[in-house]
Amino acid sequence: MSLYDLVRPALFSLPAETAHETGMTALRAAQGTPIERLARRRLRVDDERLSVAAFGRSFPNPIGVAAGFDKNATVPRMLAALGFGHVEIGGVTAERQAGNPRPRMFRLRADRAIVNRMGFNNHGAEAVGERLATARLPDVPVGLNVGKSKSTPLEAAAGDYEYTFERCGDAVDYTVVNVSSPNTPGLRELQHRDALESILGTLLDAGARPLLVKLSPDLAAEAVDEALTVVDDLDLDGVVATNTTTARPRSLRSPEQAERGGLSGKPLEPVATDFVARVARQTDVPIVGVGGVSDAQGAYAKIRAGASLVQLYTALVYEGPTVAREINRGLLELLEDDGFDHVSEAVGVDC
Repeated sequence: MSLYDLVRPALFSLPAETAHETGMTALRAAQGTPIERLARRRLRVDDERLSVAAFGRSFPNPIGVAAGFDKNATVPRMLAALGFGHVEIGGVTAERQAGNPRPRMFRLRADRAIVNRMGFNNHGAEAVGERLATARLPDVPVGLNVGKSKSTPLEAAAGDYEYTFERCGDAVDYTVVNVSSPNTPGLRELQHRDALESILGTLLDAGARPLLVKLSPDLAAEAVDEALTVVDDLDLDGVVATNTTTARPRSLRSPEQAERGGLSGKPLEPVATDFVARVARQTDVPIVGVGGVSDAQGAYAKIRAGASLVQLYTALVYEGPTVAREINRGLLELLEDDGFDHVSEAVGVDC
C-alpha cells in the first residue's frame, strides 16, 4: 500500500475541486525544497529508450501532464520532479476568469472518471505571463494551452488568442490552441475550417512555433477532416487528441454522470485511442495522445496508435503522484516484450 492509498480516502471526502486545490497547495509547498529533489531522485525514470524528439523539442520520456491540472503555471517544476517528461500549463485566457459557478468538478468513482465544467478559470495572460517570465522552469518542455476568453465574441477570437500568446509564449516550448473545451459557450464552433484558419494563421504570424491544435473527440467525421486539412495546409507542428467529451457511454455507473460538462478518465480511453489512430492515418505531424491513460498499457496503446507523446490528468486523481514513474517503468517492459529498442519504433505500428 502506497502513501497515496492512505491519503486518498481523506482527499475523496472533500469536494473534488477542494481536493485538487489541497493537492496543489502541497505541491507548491514542496517545490524548491528538499522534497522536490527527493521526488526527482525516486520518481524520474532516466532511460534513453524513452526519449522523444517531437516538433523540434526533446522530451526525456513520453508521459506528460495535460492542460487543466496546473492552470496558472504554479508547479511545473514539481510536476517534472514527479517523473513527467513535459508539463502543459493552462488553459490560459487573455482575461482573468473566475470560471463557472461551483460545484463544477465531480468524481465518478465507480468509473474512475471525472466530469468538469470549469470554464477556463485562470489568472489571465498578464499574470501567468509574468510568472512564466520570472520563475525557474523545469528541465523538461513546458507547453502553453491557450483558450478564448468567455467575454470575447467568436469573430474576435483570433485576436484574443494572439494576446495571450504574446504575453506567455516566449517562455514556453510549444503552444496549443484549445478550441475544443465543452465548457465555454460556442468554443467548439472554432474547430471549423474558416475560424480555425483565422486563429492559427494569426498565431503563426505572431511567431507561435511550435504550434499545435487540440481537437474534440465529439467532432463529426467531416469536421475532423476539415481540421486536419488545416493542420496540413498551415504546416502545423502537431495535434493534441483529444479533449474531454460531452458523450456519456452506457457503461457509466456513477450517478454523477448526469452532471453537465466534459467527461475524462477511463471511459474516454478507447474513444481517445481510436481518435489518435484516425489522426495518425490522416496526417504525418506528431500527435499528443490524451484521454483515459492511467497505466503503461493504456499509454502504450496510444503510442502504438500513433501518439509520439501521451498526457494524463485524471489518473493523478485516482493513481496518485507516482503514476508517471509506474507508467514509464511499464513502458520499458512492454517495449522489451515486443522487441523494440526505442519507444519511437512503437509509434503508429497499429494504425
